[in-house]
Amino acid sequence: MNDSLQGCFLIASPHLPDPNFFRTVVLIIHHDDEGAFGLILNRPLEQTVAEVWDLVADSDCSCRQPINLGGPVDGQLMALHCNPEAAERPVVPGVYFSLEPEELEQIVQEPQGPFLMFSGYSGWGAGQLESEMQVGGWLTLPATRELVFADQEKLWKLASERVGLEILAPMLKSAPLPDDPSCN
Repeated sequence: MNDSLQGCFLIASPHLPDPNFFRTVVLIIHHDDEGAFGLILNRPLEQTVAEVWDLVADSDCSCRQPINLGGPVDGQLMALHCNPEAAERPVVPGVYFSLEPEELEQIVQEPQGPFLMFSGYSGWGAGQLESEMQVGGWLTLPATRELVFADQEKLWKLASERVGLEILAPMLKSAPLPDDPSCN
C-alpha cells in the first residue's frame, strides 16, 4: 500500500454520519491493505487509570488520569506515550504505542512525559476507511507529538484549523492576493 495513513490524524468532518466519531480526532496506529487501526484522542471517560489498573497488574496504582475511549471496538488497555523503552511500536516522532501489561505498568509507574491510556479502539476493514474518505467523512493531517497530547477539549478545533491552513498555504504562497476581491 503506497498511501498508508499510519502516523496521521483522521479528523471527523461534519459530514460523517457515525455518532461514534462526532468531532473526533483519531490517530492511525496501523494501516495497510487489510484495514486500519486507530485511537480516538478526544473521548475521555469518567473511569481513571487507577480504577481499571487491576486488569493490567497486581501492583498498586494511584493514577487519577482518565481512561480514553479509543473507539467503538472492544479491546484491551492500550497507551500512547513518550517512553521509547516501553514501546511496542513508534507512531510519530516522540510518540509510542504499547499494549503489553509490562509496558503499561512501566508507563504508568515510571512516567517519562505525558501518556494517554485507552479502552477500545477504532478499526476499519479492507477498503472501508478509504470509502469513508472518498465521501468526505474524514480529513487527514500528519500527526505531531504536540497535538497527540494537546488539550482534548480543544483538539478537534485545533486539528481542523491546521487542516484548513494546510489547504490554503500553497494558494497563499503562489500569488499575492489583492485587497479588493473584485480585482481577482
